[in-house]
Amino acid sequence: MLTEMPTEEMISKWKRVYSEYRGKLKPNRKSSYELVEYLKNSYPLKEMDDRKFENMVTEEMMENDFSMEKLEKGKTPRIVSFKVLNIGDGERLYKKQDKIFKGLDIIIGIDMETGYFHIEGSSILYDELFKFRGLDEQDLSNYFLVYEYVKQMDK
Repeated sequence: MLTEMPTEEMISKWKRVYSEYRGKLKPNRKSSYELVEYLKNSYPLKEMDDRKFENMVTEEMMENDFSMEKLEKGKTPRIVSFKVLNIGDGERLYKKQDKIFKGLDIIIGIDMETGYFHIEGSSILYDELFKFRGLDEQDLSNYFLVYEYVKQMDK
């Protein structure tokens, strides 16, 4: 999860990793339904009905040309949202929250049409879900996404 403005040095590193790994990676992206099942099987969740949050996730997605290319013509984003409960396996995420997220709820919005997701409150969960989701052919042409995926695979 990128939580700071990228520097030229960071971008150079992303491009080096991309050059090294691009030819070694194959498309393996999971569906939005598989993401939801993974979350439900991994963490205690409460389904949310938060139109403000879901609209924010939709707007964020629609402002990103790369993400919008994955949306089939004639379809609109269909966001489902969850809160990770601070019990059981969810408690581990709350205990390991980054300083910038301390005290915040961990919430997730997933677009069921594209698999785009937005997570607030946990870079650990973001990285975990990003790794699980994998990359499609389009993602494999993006040096930042390839870098992020390789970084997660090394963990």
